[in-house]
Amino acid sequence: FLNQSESLVLFLGENITFIAKVKAEDLLRKPTVKWFKGKWMDLASKAGKHLQLKETFERHTRIYTFEMQIIKAKENYAGNYRCEVSYKDKFDSCSFDLEVRESTGSTPNIDIRSAFKRRRLINISKKEMQLLFINDSGEGQEDAGELDFSGLLKPKQRFSPVREVKQQQDEEPEIDVWELLKNANPNEYEKIAFQYGITDLRGMLKRLKRMRRVEKKSAAFAKILDPAYQVDKGGRVRFVVELADPKLEVKWYKNGQEIRPSTKYIFEHKGCERIMFINNCGLTDDSEYYVTAGDEKCSTELFVREPPIMVTKQLEDTNAYCGERVELECEVSEDDANVKWFKNGEEIIPGPKSRYKVKIEGKKHTLIIEGATKADSAEYSAMTTGGQSSAKLSVGLKPLKILTPLADQTAKLGKEICLKCEVSENITGKWTKNGLPVQESDRVKVVHKGRIHKLVIDNALIEDEGDYVFTPDDYPDTMSAKVHVIAKTMFNIPDPPKINLDGLDADNTVTVIAGNKLRLEIPISGEPPPKVIWSRADKLLNQMKKSRTSTLIEKHIHLLIDAIMESGRIRAESYPDSSTLVIDVAERDDSGVYNINLKNEAGEAHASIKIKVVDIPDPPVAPNVTDVGDDWCIMNWEPPAYDGGSPILGYFIERKKKQSSRWMRLNFELCKETTFEPKKMIEGVAYEVRIFAVNAIGISKPSMPSKPFVPLAVTSPPTLLAVDNVTDTTVTMKWRPPDQIGAAGLDGYVLEYCLEGTEDWIVANTDLIDKTKFTITGLPTDAKIFVRVKAVNAAGASEPKYYSQPILVKEIIEPPKIRIPRHLKQTYIRRVGEAVNLVIPFQGKPRPELTWKKDGAEIDKNQINIRNSETDTIIFIRKAERSHSGKYDLEVKVEKFVENASIDIQIVGRILFPLRKMKIKSFQGEIVLLSWTAPKHDGNAVISGYPSQKADKKSMEWFTVIEHYHRTHATITELVIGNEYYFRVFAENMCGLSENATMTKESAVIAKDGKVYKNPVYEDFDFTEAPMFTQPLVNTYAIAGYNATLNCSVRGNPKPKITWMKNKVAIVDDPRYRMFSNQGVCTLEIRKPSSYDGGTYCCKAVNNLGTVEVECKLEVKGMT
Repeated sequence: FLNQSESLVLFLGENITFIAKVKAEDLLRKPTVKWFKGKWMDLASKAGKHLQLKETFERHTRIYTFEMQIIKAKENYAGNYRCEVSYKDKFDSCSFDLEVRESTGSTPNIDIRSAFKRRRLINISKKEMQLLFINDSGEGQEDAGELDFSGLLKPKQRFSPVREVKQQQDEEPEIDVWELLKNANPNEYEKIAFQYGITDLRGMLKRLKRMRRVEKKSAAFAKILDPAYQVDKGGRVRFVVELADPKLEVKWYKNGQEIRPSTKYIFEHKGCERIMFINNCGLTDDSEYYVTAGDEKCSTELFVREPPIMVTKQLEDTNAYCGERVELECEVSEDDANVKWFKNGEEIIPGPKSRYKVKIEGKKHTLIIEGATKADSAEYSAMTTGGQSSAKLSVGLKPLKILTPLADQTAKLGKEICLKCEVSENITGKWTKNGLPVQESDRVKVVHKGRIHKLVIDNALIEDEGDYVFTPDDYPDTMSAKVHVIAKTMFNIPDPPKINLDGLDADNTVTVIAGNKLRLEIPISGEPPPKVIWSRADKLLNQMKKSRTSTLIEKHIHLLIDAIMESGRIRAESYPDSSTLVIDVAERDDSGVYNINLKNEAGEAHASIKIKVVDIPDPPVAPNVTDVGDDWCIMNWEPPAYDGGSPILGYFIERKKKQSSRWMRLNFELCKETTFEPKKMIEGVAYEVRIFAVNAIGISKPSMPSKPFVPLAVTSPPTLLAVDNVTDTTVTMKWRPPDQIGAAGLDGYVLEYCLEGTEDWIVANTDLIDKTKFTITGLPTDAKIFVRVKAVNAAGASEPKYYSQPILVKEIIEPPKIRIPRHLKQTYIRRVGEAVNLVIPFQGKPRPELTWKKDGAEIDKNQINIRNSETDTIIFIRKAERSHSGKYDLEVKVEKFVENASIDIQIVGRILFPLRKMKIKSFQGEIVLLSWTAPKHDGNAVISGYPSQKADKKSMEWFTVIEHYHRTHATITELVIGNEYYFRVFAENMCGLSENATMTKESAVIAKDGKVYKNPVYEDFDFTEAPMFTQPLVNTYAIAGYNATLNCSVRGNPKPKITWMKNKVAIVDDPRYRMFSNQGVCTLEIRKPSSYDGGTYCCKAVNNLGTVEVECKLEVKGMT
């Protein structure tokens, strides 16, 4: 870059062009050049009416030239601009300041070379770069876009540009207007806006207020969304928030509508982070998003940037002739992009009445000019958002050829003179006589019909002699002929009859359109005037003899006589110098050969004329739809039986929905073939199509509609085809459903296999199967097969999904492996009378041999049921007994491979036998010492304590004095002096108290010591209490298929009765729910919940003193 000054002054309404030149001798491809305004605004997206970007390449010097032109500058165009050049890992940039001032009537001198500020980031070796600025005051080319730089004042964090290379330390810091507004006093807002050129102050203040609201500390979010995100069209964006409490429920919204998980929207949880991905972003995703957590939310905006449309194939200069069809073609970088066409800077607006048509085929855009004229010679350009292409069109005249020149003529006085010529083009021209223009009159007529030009003079006069010249317009060529008029002699010399057919084609064929009137005039001559006879197929036509009159009144009289006398639609009219064949309304049957015969005393003349009546073709037969897809079909038809006498030029095709009466034209250019592929139909909707045949005469009537058809698409191929199992004669395959099914649905699957070395695919299932798993049977051992699966619906079979490699049909030995569930790795404890149902999965191929043993001995199958399958084994005991306790050993054997596992089962029950040797060891005063021996059997469980009770001999009511006591002796205190007591002790294990207690045989008498003991008087303490929840239920989220529990704690005296309810309905005897209550802790277990189990759950506690309830919500989420 050249060193430039730091400012450039431009006046309002002026134009300026910035040119960046890059020398590319050592570059393998074109460098990337980007233009920016401010920090981040990419000007490629702003190209339009006031901003144009161009690029060219000079092959000889190998220099790339990049231009940015600002047209009709405005005040808000002022600011800092930057040009960035990059090639692979090299990067460089330059910036300059543009100042726009009001025009003072004169343009000051500007030092162009001092308009740039140098900014060097990374040196680009072996490249020479120059940046030149050219100030152009000419008028810019108009475009549809409008350049708006007010967007530069958006906050810095709204758009995150591509990571930039670190700049040098000496680079001048840029002023952030947002920071100024945040820290400024509201009274200084207008001053800052004026100083920094802010035009949308009100909008900025609204966004600033929103930003300040976002800065408030959130109790739910530890990290909120950025104020804005930017992504290119088709890209992927990632929204991340961090929660303060990971238990909070998070929901995402777009424009107020909740977003559900799909292939487009993907949600992820990572610790406290909640992440949402949006895939394949389109313009419809450009909107506001927010996320809620509890009662709080944070929002952001997503801006989807559409990449600039570039012109990939330039227009080419074209030369054409007048009347020809001209096509100007270019290609752009995106399909169906918006391209505007211009002629000499003025936009071309195509329409039904316009000569200009635009054809779009994917990336190809074509401007079509029908019947080009000289006025169409101009410079044409195609403009996109990322550039433009121009080309020149030159329209000239075709070379003119003289097919039939003028011939000299000698005519008799009073006879007709006819000068005729024919040229190669249908153009106009002028007739002159002796250098003066020929004036038309009743006697002199100028006739122009297609390429034929005639000058007809009735009743030739002596003054009609002279030199006649015909000059075509716009051509230098001329044709001349001399005319000589001779007077009649007193004696008429007989002249044989002659028929002049010069005006007809070489084969004397005359073509007429059906329904039109044919009046074919054949000049004749002969002296005396010959007799004219017209015939067709030996049948004479009606003959009418007429004379030529010179007055208008006489002509009207003859026309009236003709109307009265005409008796046939086909007739002949004879005049002294011509004979006319008249067909009033031509019909198809009128085609044929017509003969004209002339006869006088000097001789005869004969000629044949072929009349060809052409018409529009007959309508084609109804088309056939041979194939259909998701939005297309293929149709064909037969040509019409009668082409109207003119070759078929093509066909028009129309379609309509079956329930509609509105037909829509599908092609605006004739279809030359008898097959067509309509597109862009709606899947699942019935359509009909019809055909029009077109020839040179016109368009036929429509054909009958085709049979109704419905566009339906086959599904996409099934996915994840895998081998599930292989034996010596079978192969089991499994797969996943197709990703795309469509309106036709899915009827089933077809599984096919092919033996290695052959090409014949064999269908494994005769009928369609609904499941995504199938076993191919009857296969030869040790063979290799290829497998594929197809999805089938009403539209047919999908593309097959192949298994990647051949499968060997031989059972693979898989060593056995036992997968002991986690809860069985410890001692499995059940109570007497309960059922035991243990499932132990295992693996191994072929099917393993299983052996169960208990404590080293065979299991009695009359007491314990063993059920084995291919993948697991089950131990089932309907009513467990203590004798079922023990160590169960499992052996899984596959040929020589053996796997062992053990399970400890403990069946526990209440202690049946009482304590032994229960006695009062000693007593003194108010204290009694008891001792006993542990029971003989502990119920197969550890004794957890010995509850002790006492009873006054008078009442024999038992009261517990010690609980959870583990020793075999105890000291009983606080006995009443003077009373006599008995004592008993229970043994307790995990199943409860023993069935019987052991009581002392003797009693203990608390004797008096000679003094009167006065019992203290105590007021009875009221231990009753209404139920109260000390720990309420909390809202819970569960995963479908995994057990969920709801817990709360309650206290009350008497012990309250606990009732669980779902949605106000009590849960009673429902096997899907298990209810526990231990030491005041209430638990509800929901086994493998589904979405049906979601709702409001209530725990209700009731005793004599009151009722209390507590509720919570349970939401069951599906597995992702």
